[in-house]
Amino acid sequence: MKIMGEWRSVDVYSFKMKFAESVCKLMDCGSPITVRRRRQDSREDVWGLYSSCDGSNLTECRKYLMTEMDFTEITCSESIRLVNGDNQCSGRLEVKSNTSWSIVCEDDFDQQDAEVVCRELDCGAPSGLQGALYGETEAPEWSRDFLCEGHESALLKCRSSQLTRWTCPPGKAVEITCSESIRLVNGDNRCSGRLEVKSNNSWSIVCEDDFDQQDAEVVCRELGCGAPSVLQGAVYGETEAPEWSREFLCEGHESALLHCKSSSSSQKFCSSGKAVELTCSVSLRLVGTTSRCAGVLEMFYSKEWRPVYDYKSEENWNHESATAVCSRLDCGSSVFQEVTDNSTRRDVWRIESSCWKSLSDHCVFGYDYNYYSEDRLEVSCSDSLESPNISVSSSSGVSKARNQGLQVFFGTSFSIICSSHHLYQGGIFQLIFNNSTTTLNNTLPAVNNSALFSFLEASHAHQGDYICVHHVHINSQNLTLQSQQLSLTVLVSVSLTEFIIRHVVVLLIMVVSTSALYVYFKVLQP
Repeated sequence: MKIMGEWRSVDVYSFKMKFAESVCKLMDCGSPITVRRRRQDSREDVWGLYSSCDGSNLTECRKYLMTEMDFTEITCSESIRLVNGDNQCSGRLEVKSNTSWSIVCEDDFDQQDAEVVCRELDCGAPSGLQGALYGETEAPEWSRDFLCEGHESALLKCRSSQLTRWTCPPGKAVEITCSESIRLVNGDNRCSGRLEVKSNNSWSIVCEDDFDQQDAEVVCRELGCGAPSVLQGAVYGETEAPEWSREFLCEGHESALLHCKSSSSSQKFCSSGKAVELTCSVSLRLVGTTSRCAGVLEMFYSKEWRPVYDYKSEENWNHESATAVCSRLDCGSSVFQEVTDNSTRRDVWRIESSCWKSLSDHCVFGYDYNYYSEDRLEVSCSDSLESPNISVSSSSGVSKARNQGLQVFFGTSFSIICSSHHLYQGGIFQLIFNNSTTTLNNTLPAVNNSALFSFLEASHAHQGDYICVHHVHINSQNLTLQSQQLSLTVLVSVSLTEFIIRHVVVLLIMVVSTSALYVYFKVLQP
């Protein structure tokens, strides 16, 4: 940092990640990848920054000159960044080209592209991929479609093709959430490898003695993979990473490894070959969409992902076999499946026709030969369907409550709107209402994938929690999709309050007057 005409190294005690993000942004670089304090051989004068400095305006940070051996080192990504997120591993994706930053449209980005982005930013596996979370932007749109295979070290090292579309619809810019705290490295795919846990901006290994099957189940779930199939060491190479200092005590139901209870590890060091290495069962995946539960079926075999092919695909790729795939991926059941002609021949894994229910690696037929096919097996699983939306409107407007939820005024008319955005029409919407004293259910047919539940006068009886449930029949099966909960408060308006006060005052005057007259006449009586 240059202060009073002098360039010196900077040392920041107890720095915040916001500080690193601001520095990277100031240098017109991408997101911060690593932030650490480094030590040099000799002491020299450095600029010290107080820990209260968050980097929002470096010129206004309190500084002081000191002699120190330590300095702060920040590594930023050169070509990509995640902006407006909750941390360095989440936000709207922007790609740098010719000194300007561009957004990427959802239609040009899939799960494999997201894996590369998370790896490039030194984050864990992608756990969320969608739009409209981190705000709109007026940045230009990236002009190419990324075609990553998932193993590349940087997004701009992936193959790409020219876009045929000119604009990206509002709310469709790619937004990513990567796992902050865990990753599997050196494996054959994102669901296998040596386990590393992140703390204080560094990755640590976990020793086998501090890890069990329940811990492995949580890791696989957090990474969006299948159940753990192998738990051992010395498969994916040695490492010099430091050892994690606590023993995990997961019960198996937790959503994230760092949500588990833990205790101080009794291990002083981790023996060679004893770092936890994990393989989660994910020999299958669906690619080509933003949802891991919809797309073209691929199988991982002999260290390579390829589309799946069966010479009787038209006959065998039905609801039963597609549901077996969805179930294997923990994505519910199939709501739609088809065989499509991709018009491009590529290597495929041909599987035995009798193997559709198990779909194990042993199903691959003649892997010593190359099979080619234009056919692609596509499926949309029930978990890929968006949950219904729930909203409220009122004749006098809707406002946000101070804590959570929405509020309408007492005595005004209001409506609860249930809607779905998937392509499957029909069914019914069920509105479930619940408060401390009452539980009610109303149903209406879904018209254009929505239903309007109207209430003439809001009263305190309408105050509580509402949920929309869409019951829809798709391909011979009944599905139930549930919205998030909406909390509603009924607020007494100012005019109504005045009305009540006025009538109470009048009533009190009448009572006092009557009492005074009664006493007066009582006194006059002989």
